[in-house]
Amino acid sequence: MTLSDKDGGGAGAIARLLLRWYDDHARSLPWRIAPGSGESPDPYRVWLSEIMLQQTTVAAVAPYFAEFTRRWPTVADLAAAPDEDVLAAWAGLGYYARARNLIACAREVVAAGGVFPDTEEGLRALPGVGAYTAAAIAAIAFGRRAVVVDANVERVVSRLFAIRTPLPASKPEIRTATDAITPEDRAGDFAQAMMDLGARVCTVREPACLICPIANHCDAREQGIAAILPAKTPKKPRPERTGTAFWIERGEGDAREVLLVSRPAKGMLAGMRALPSDGWSARGDGDGVPPVNAHWQVLEASVTHGFTHFTLTMQLMAARHDGGDVPEGEWWPVARIGDAGLPTLFARAAAGALACWPDGDD
Repeated sequence: MTLSDKDGGGAGAIARLLLRWYDDHARSLPWRIAPGSGESPDPYRVWLSEIMLQQTTVAAVAPYFAEFTRRWPTVADLAAAPDEDVLAAWAGLGYYARARNLIACAREVVAAGGVFPDTEEGLRALPGVGAYTAAAIAAIAFGRRAVVVDANVERVVSRLFAIRTPLPASKPEIRTATDAITPEDRAGDFAQAMMDLGARVCTVREPACLICPIANHCDAREQGIAAILPAKTPKKPRPERTGTAFWIERGEGDAREVLLVSRPAKGMLAGMRALPSDGWSARGDGDGVPPVNAHWQVLEASVTHGFTHFTLTMQLMAARHDGGDVPEGEWWPVARIGDAGLPTLFARAAAGALACWPDGDD
């Protein structure tokens, strides 16, 4: 069914109904300007939230956003921050390449005068800003008409137009359909309205069609197939990798310290503080060889962590430092291990080591 066939006037009616609903039901989010408030969005806060929200939920992002904007309220503040402080503050949010791109982007914006580009083309030239993020920032921060398609929008549009082609093959069709209903005015509000509709009404498992403001325009509802769209191509199983993390400790009582290293500048968890490990990667298993000669104890704990392209199961080994050479790194107080900004994988490994080897005894 084409847009002109839809009841109530097609694309214009869909946009009007959705914006009217958004004015009354918009989510209150820490990075969002409420519709009708008369305030102008801060491009820095819009950009920061969109980078954080990539492949992450609103609930997970909210406390990180609050902490980042408290510590670094402007893009200039963030650009001036030491890399290790930003990476530590990001720890636990995942997909750590985003944090490195965040730093690079902030510094590039400041070097260019401290003002974000206001077009999709200009925004896409920045580190870490892809097509979706550029469109979202252009629409929300600058009011540009842009076609903004995230996972929520994909779901809404797939149902609205009864697009049966499975994702990801349907992405071009979804984008074309989204373009057709995106208004010239209030494009940022329209984009956020679509996101809110997907998050709160047109949900994954149980779309609430009875309260949907555009239900009368929805082809999938009319055909009784809303709950099964969008269709998705089955995912291939992720490869299974194995590795080992090494807990190297010195000192006694309150003076206990553990050796932390910095991950290589490129690759998985690049530049992050971590426990020493054995060279595992997306391409292969670790070699299991400890970084120093010591009396190693295999701990009765392991950590399994899902990365984008593989799943890692990491064994834990622990030893006391005997005064010999160790890998380049820093000795971190065990009592403050939670302040080290370890990525989730290694934070869980540290917790496992402490649970199995709480006193550092062999």
